[in-house]
Amino acid sequence: MTTATAAAAAVLVLVHLFSDRLRFLHGLPRSSWLSLAGGMSVAYVFVHLLPELNEAQEAIEQEAGGLLSFTEDHVYLVALLGLALFYGLESAHRRGAEARIEPRKPHSARVFWVAITSFGFYNILVGYLLLHRYRQGLRELLLFALAMALHLLVTDYGLKEDHHDRFIHMGRWILASALLVGVGVGAVAQLSDAVVGVLIGFLGGGVILNVMKEELPEEQESRFWAFAAGTVIYTGILLAL
Repeated sequence: MTTATAAAAAVLVLVHLFSDRLRFLHGLPRSSWLSLAGGMSVAYVFVHLLPELNEAQEAIEQEAGGLLSFTEDHVYLVALLGLALFYGLESAHRRGAEARIEPRKPHSARVFWVAITSFGFYNILVGYLLLHRYRQGLRELLLFALAMALHLLVTDYGLKEDHHDRFIHMGRWILASALLVGVGVGAVAQLSDAVVGVLIGFLGGGVILNVMKEELPEEQESRFWAFAAGTVIYTGILLAL
């Protein structure tokens, strides 16, 4: 593991541990900074991460054999499956939650553990992919780490609003630890290219779903223009590099 990768992992851990101290992100209407961060992370998925799945296509075909011969684009089904899986976890989370009021009322302990378990798995993926992606190099690492830092800022805000003190006292530490677990796994084991492609697909679908669930609810009073600006800015950066 390189010094740059370790530094990127440390930054993501710090996002979890200190995002609640960014007071300018709190309150309604939704902070423009959160919408901007969400737009930038989604832009990374569509412009950079999902196209990376093309590089996984051949590896997945070879390992799957004839099981997936019914379509030439089954690598993108993995991304769809990732979105559907995280949607299912979010749906289970919301079914057990009390109705939202202004400000959000803390959810039950059971709902908290459903959310933290799903996002813990999510963070293990992020940590592993810090080390193993199809596109390597310092520039690719920085683009990925920045997009994930912004994305984790958005998801942490939503978790804090839903779970309040439980997230502050336990949740953020669990998620930071899960990210380090992913980095540790990546440092001692390298999965096949096909499995890495599956992980990328799951992560891409998860990012899209988790950003949209925070941006779309009406009570959030999200800032569309900030979200759009984020997508344009990060798309421009990705295309220019």
